Parts: sequence; C-alpha cells; structure tokens
Amino acid sequence: MNIKPISRHVKLIMLLWTFSVVVVGCMGHRPMATPSIAPSQMPALTEYWPTGGWRTSTPEAQGMDSQKLALMLDTVKERNLNLHSLLIIRNGYIVSETYFQSYGQDQKHELYSCTKSFISTLVGIAIDKGYIAGLNRPVKDFFPGRPFENQDARKEAMTLEDLLTMTSGLDWEEGDPIYRKMYLSSDWVKFVMDRPMSKQPGSWFNYCSGCSHVLSAIVQQKTGMNTGDFAQKELFAPLGISSFNWDTDSKGLSIGGWGLQITPRDMAKLGYLYLHNGIWDGQQIVSAEWIRTATQKHIGTDNKLGYGYQWWIYPSFGAYTALGRYGQTIFVVPDLKLVIVTTAALDGHEEIFQLIEKYIVPAAQKT
Repeated sequence: MNIKPISRHVKLIMLLWTFSVVVVGCMGHRPMATPSIAPSQMPALTEYWPTGGWRTSTPEAQGMDSQKLALMLDTVKERNLNLHSLLIIRNGYIVSETYFQSYGQDQKHELYSCTKSFISTLVGIAIDKGYIAGLNRPVKDFFPGRPFENQDARKEAMTLEDLLTMTSGLDWEEGDPIYRKMYLSSDWVKFVMDRPMSKQPGSWFNYCSGCSHVLSAIVQQKTGMNTGDFAQKELFAPLGISSFNWDTDSKGLSIGGWGLQITPRDMAKLGYLYLHNGIWDGQQIVSAEWIRTATQKHIGTDNKLGYGYQWWIYPSFGAYTALGRYGQTIFVVPDLKLVIVTTAALDGHEEIFQLIEKYIVPAAQKT
C-alpha cells in the first residue's frame, strides 16, 4: 500500500471528478495476450475465488456470444474510443480482456469517483463491525467538539445516510472552483461542513465529492484507523488486492471522493464481491443487507440513473455501477452474473453504456 500526501499531487487540482455523459474518442486498442481456457479444459463447476488472480475462459464456455464481443471491439476501434482497458467477467471468469495504447494488466489506474463506491463499502463494513451505530445518526455527532459554521436546524438534522445518498442539503456546486478551494484549505472536512445549507437534508440530489470525503473522515474517526489502512485490513487483503495507492488530503486522510488507484482486475473484485452479496471465499466481508440497500435507488437524479449509497443505479437490466470521471466504470448485472470494468480518458460514460447495451448484455443473453 502507498498512501500519497496531497502535496505530491498538485496535478490533481485541475482535474474534475463530476459524472458526465459527454462523448469523445481517440486512439486504438491492443487485445489481451492471456490465453483463454477451451471448454474441454474448463475446471469443474466447483466455485473458485479470484483472490490470487482471475481465471479466463472462452465466451462460449460461459454462455456468451464471442461474435458479438468481437463486433464490440470493432466498434471501439471504428469510433476511436479512448479506452484504456475493457474487461468482461461472467460466472467469475474473464471472457474478454483488452488493453489499449500502452496500458497493461498490472498497471494501476486512477479511479476518480469510482473511489466513492469503495468508501460506501467501508462504511458498510464499519457498521457491520459495530464501529458505527447506524445511518440515522446526525453527522455533527461524529465530530464532537468541532465547531462548524453556518449552523441551522437543517445542518443539525443532516445524517450519515444523507451523505451516502448525496442528499446532504449543503450548498455545493460540484466542479473546478470548489475543488480548488478545498485543496487550498487546511482542513478539508471543515471546509465541507462549513458550507451553508440550501435544502432540507434528504430531499434533493446534489452530487458532492466533499460529502464523500466527510464519509472517509467518519470511517477514520470511528475505527481509529486511517481509511486506507482500514480498507487494507478489512477489504483489500481478503480480496487479494495487494497493491494500491490512495491520495490524501492536507491532514493525511484518504480522500473520499477520488484518489484511489488500483488495477482494472482489482476493480472487478469489488463488483464480484457485490455480485456475491458481500461474501468472498466463505467470509462475509460486508453484509448482504448493506449490498442490497447500497445498490437500490434512494433518490432520483437529473439523468436516467438513480442513486443509492455512493453507487449509481442503472434501471435497465437491474444493474448498478460505480462511475468515475473520464469513463472509469465498475458495472454489475446481477441477473446475468456479469461484471464489466472500463478505464478510459473519455469525457463521459454514454459510449460505454452503448457498448454494454448493444453488445455485452445481448452477448450474455445467448441461449
């Protein structure tokens, strides 16, 4: 593990972590070199866990149409989509894995706002282990003795669940200007919690990366461990995620709204954990109740997606997804036992959604 201080990452000041659906493309692609397992070579049906590494398979061996997946890759090339990686996992086997440009299997990638879905998972684990009593506790109670500005009845009423669902009610305009101000502040949590209120908590969706950072502070406050260290012990180590970087704020706290860097294959492990209702190799990493609640719609947004607990809810196919700036994606379709991962340098996710809708899901529906 390597938790990097913010002073070494000034470059991040100019980056946006907002969710966007604007489309842009460039560059070509390079298919994976890892050989697939032919149907006759497939292991017995006994379930394995990819803790030490993912197994690969032909698409057909997992009930998928390889021709549709080939058409998908042709489309990526024809549209010059600026993807860095594209992984498709069905039934726990990688059936398609492509790296583009100079990117490779072992290269860690900036997740941007996909980090939020990891933060959500850590909140769930902290609740399961009794560090946090529940979701209805007022946020102010997690920071006893710390004065925050612009106090009123609405801020007093703001709960942990309001932070998780992006319904804090805080006056927060996601984007470059507020990121810069937060970076320059000596106390990021205070910067967020000092914001005035604009709405009643729980009543209005307003995407707020600062609120996700407050979640990280709550995990640290209640567990007594830096969020990155807590993640290493309770989440990453059991899943076999042995190498990661996580940027920190001015006080050394792991950034809640962005900043995590892991490989695409390790990104897929979070999706696979959720696909199995929080179980990993016989161990309940996070409760099934948390998985169910975190991935159901709690609030509508200004686009076709709903929002859960730091997860976007994709109503088509009964799916849910972690989304990060520039096209980072962990897309889970439980009914089809599918996990799809992308890393990219796109301006949004719409082209990725089109690949999923037109090629990947239809390929999985082959009978």
